[in-house]
Amino acid sequence: MEFKEPQKNKKKQIIISTIYVVIFLLLVSAVVYSLKPKPNCFDGKLNQNEKNVDCGGVCAKKCVLVAEEPIQVVKTGYVPSGIANKYDIFGQIYNPNNFLGSNEFAYTFLVKDALGKVIAEKKGMNFVLPGERKYLIEGNLEILEAPVTVELTLEGIKWVEFSAGDYQKPDLKIVNKAYNEINSGVTFSEALGLLKNESQFDFATIKIYIILKSPSDEIIALNSTLMNTVKSGENRDFRAFWPNRFSGEVRTVETQVDVDVYKSDSFVKRFFNTEQFQEY
Repeated sequence: MEFKEPQKNKKKQIIISTIYVVIFLLLVSAVVYSLKPKPNCFDGKLNQNEKNVDCGGVCAKKCVLVAEEPIQVVKTGYVPSGIANKYDIFGQIYNPNNFLGSNEFAYTFLVKDALGKVIAEKKGMNFVLPGERKYLIEGNLEILEAPVTVELTLEGIKWVEFSAGDYQKPDLKIVNKAYNEINSGVTFSEALGLLKNESQFDFATIKIYIILKSPSDEIIALNSTLMNTVKSGENRDFRAFWPNRFSGEVRTVETQVDVDVYKSDSFVKRFFNTEQFQEY
């Protein structure tokens, strides 16, 4: 018995020591937890129910949308406008994002000579819809030297998110497209077609771009026309004229219908209020 008593005491001491250690660790953890900053809208972390870091959800700050894929510049070029020292320049862009569009971005055309020197510059603003492929066109740009290349850059892109499954591109179609040479002495040629507004909206302003292409699919002439107050279900004829002769054989008439659905003044007021188009 004399040898077992110390063993009992030793076990008891170990148990007591262990309990003290556990209590100490719990106290330390409680202190650390109490000192640990609670999640908030300025901690630089994605927590709580935030949609992005420190924005959305419980954080009132609106998140700045960032697209997974940038807008692509597909091609650029120029064609003589038919007026001396003036050219039409163009760039085709593509937005690969299916539910993100841009209601506003800035673009810059740089026209360069054979040595890469900038001989003309043109800036502008535009928009692009989800999944849209479109042309940016600037007409009658004065260029005193022979252009060789055109560069197009985009910046300041403001993204807008559309709800999955709810987004519908405005149902505007161009049919019965045709191109005719007139040679009347006043006008060289014309392009014509029929615009069909099969959407549920009345549009205040619609711009139609006409792109004429050669048998090798090269752009050889550009033009545009404006149509006002096009009602839902309406079919409207349009024509665009080229007063001066341009070179090349026209094989294809391509059209682009532009209506800025991000702006309420693009719609006839009696059928549209100030809500965003993507909410419809």
